[in-house]
Amino acid sequence: MRTSIGVEEALETVLSCCRVLDEETADLVGSVGRTLSRAVSAPADVPPFANSAMDGYALGAPGGTEVPFTLRIAGEVAAGAWSSVEIEPGTCVRIMTGAPVPPLTDRVVPVEWTDPSGADHVTIRRMPPAGAHVRPPGQDVRRGEVVLHEGSVIGAGAAGILATLGVGRVFVRRKPIVAVVTTGNELVEPGSGALAPGQIFNSNAYALSAQARHAGADVLGPFHARDDRPSLDRILAQLGAADLIVFSGGVSMGLYDLVHDALKAQGFVAEFWKVRQRPGNPLLFGCLGTIPVLGLPGNPVSSSICFDQYARPAIGALLGRDEVSRTRYAATLSAPFAKPAGLHVFARGVATMDADGRLAVRPTGEQGSNLFTSVLRANCIVHLPEAWDRAEMGQSVDIEWIDW
Repeated sequence: MRTSIGVEEALETVLSCCRVLDEETADLVGSVGRTLSRAVSAPADVPPFANSAMDGYALGAPGGTEVPFTLRIAGEVAAGAWSSVEIEPGTCVRIMTGAPVPPLTDRVVPVEWTDPSGADHVTIRRMPPAGAHVRPPGQDVRRGEVVLHEGSVIGAGAAGILATLGVGRVFVRRKPIVAVVTTGNELVEPGSGALAPGQIFNSNAYALSAQARHAGADVLGPFHARDDRPSLDRILAQLGAADLIVFSGGVSMGLYDLVHDALKAQGFVAEFWKVRQRPGNPLLFGCLGTIPVLGLPGNPVSSSICFDQYARPAIGALLGRDEVSRTRYAATLSAPFAKPAGLHVFARGVATMDADGRLAVRPTGEQGSNLFTSVLRANCIVHLPEAWDRAEMGQSVDIEWIDW
């Protein structure tokens, strides 16, 4: 087991132990938020036929006619209908937005550029150029074009294009099952009444479960273990269906930090313990059989930030996502941050755009690992590299937006 490793090595190790899960199918409603296991190609052109972009009148080539001029209305076509009326010289066809244009249509004149002239004639006051207001077939998507790639997450836009293509079901990765286990005799269920002296509410169970669901997983639990082996053993016996196990607390060096020993008795093989980072130095990772296991510190900020930096990418790897880590953006420190030497710091910050269009970032306030308001008030995580001895105003840093 490696000890006191860097954050890059730690993340690389975690991801290397995550196998991509099997695929299943989902309908369009159930596919939102899921990860595609196969690329989707367009089965046909979109739109499938030339159609009108406006309510108006479909014309043939006017042949140099000067406006205004009057045409006979030879027919009408509404959206969802089809017209085989050919537009002859001196005629036009009344047409609605989205309706297929008749044969020989050269352009569509918007209705607001015309005046009625009797029951079956219209006067054209203004003439658009050739091809105007006619949407050609395949303007949006060509048949055979890949519109969604394997590993992409289905959002509202993707669901819309799938429906546009007539795709009713898609292949997606099975949702990972993440077991969340909190530990500690001091933890009490929220809503259970007043706290006794020495007790605190079990916030990590709900914060980590919410983070897991936000990352695309289903949650097994959350479970709560007391600081004794029988309690841990009973819970470990219930975690066989998990694809990732996350413990919060019990992985440091205290007298009651029993998680590692309980796991080891079940065949757990540790890959590393302790990472050169703050918060979350006493981070444990290994595998229980084929199941990756993360042991997070119990302090709420440490627990949530370590979940975000390691468990969230692990869930992305299990889902086969094309991107498991967030994009980082350059920003300038508008205030100093606390920076211990020799540790990579995941600081909580508030980033804003300055007058020159550049990102500036400041701390949310005190950065203690017990101060969860430092997360609540943040809109980004600020990466302060291990090699830095201090983080002063004016220095350039990388940030990533917090989306949970």
